[in-house]
Amino acid sequence: MLLLSPTRLSQLLKSEAAQTIVLDSTWFMPNSTRIAAAEFRTKRIPGARFLDLDEVASPHELGLKHMLPSGEIFARACEKFGIGRSSRVVVYDSHGVFSSPRALWMFKSFGHEDAAILDGGLPRWEAEGFPVDQEPPLDDVKSSNYPPPTADDNAVRSYGQMVYNSGLVPFETADAELVFDARSRGRYLGTDPEPRPGLSSGHIPNSFSLPFNTFLQTNAAPNGTSYTTYLPESQLRSAIVEALGPQRAESLFKGDVSVITTCGSGMSAAVLWLGLQLLGIKQVSLYDESWTGYAQRPSSRIDKSQ
Repeated sequence: MLLLSPTRLSQLLKSEAAQTIVLDSTWFMPNSTRIAAAEFRTKRIPGARFLDLDEVASPHELGLKHMLPSGEIFARACEKFGIGRSSRVVVYDSHGVFSSPRALWMFKSFGHEDAAILDGGLPRWEAEGFPVDQEPPLDDVKSSNYPPPTADDNAVRSYGQMVYNSGLVPFETADAELVFDARSRGRYLGTDPEPRPGLSSGHIPNSFSLPFNTFLQTNAAPNGTSYTTYLPESQLRSAIVEALGPQRAESLFKGDVSVITTCGSGMSAAVLWLGLQLLGIKQVSLYDESWTGYAQRPSSRIDKSQ
């Protein structure tokens, strides 16, 4: 299971069959005034630990944040959280669904198969009446042993691979990969600005627009707030058909083409990655640098057409 409900997570936490480690992987955009680590200290699922996606990351030549960590960095983080190779890992965020798929992608990229997200995150957990811990967290986690793993070669696409692929037409050229851009339609078309100052909007040539929120639905909580969850599979399929057209979509569903997801910084691209996994589309990579890395380079070709 890639998605868990609050009820199912509660059952797992009460079960002694396997160790379940819960991680809060909340992340906010750089222009937000909210601080995820501070919010975690004031409210969280009982027993949860905080995963800082900008901290458990590899350095990048352009200074980009939350890049896929090395196996050594990932293993050290798992040991700090008390995670072993056989641990069950459940990640959540305080949006509902936003940054938790990115954390899940990281675990799956390193071959940690027993991992899932809490669909609806902390807001849904609260909305369905499950308890939260509002006391200061205790630093009493027993460290574990986690041998440094090797990342799947297909987990990440590099800038060079993206440049090469941008010259190929998906569904027409044999080795072309289909690129889905998770940013808003306006940023994709170049009509809306990027949130990062000085960065041009537009898109990678031969990519397709599929805003990440087309995979999500908004739910109202009893306290007047809202949270996101994944759409049912039939509606996920419909979103892809609308983005590609029926013939291309059918080719994708049949596994005739592999996929790369991209976004602004590699965060919401994982929302698409997980949605495609839910549909059984397994040949999915993520362009980790995403638009921030691509558009920063003066040599990059930027398209602003339909």
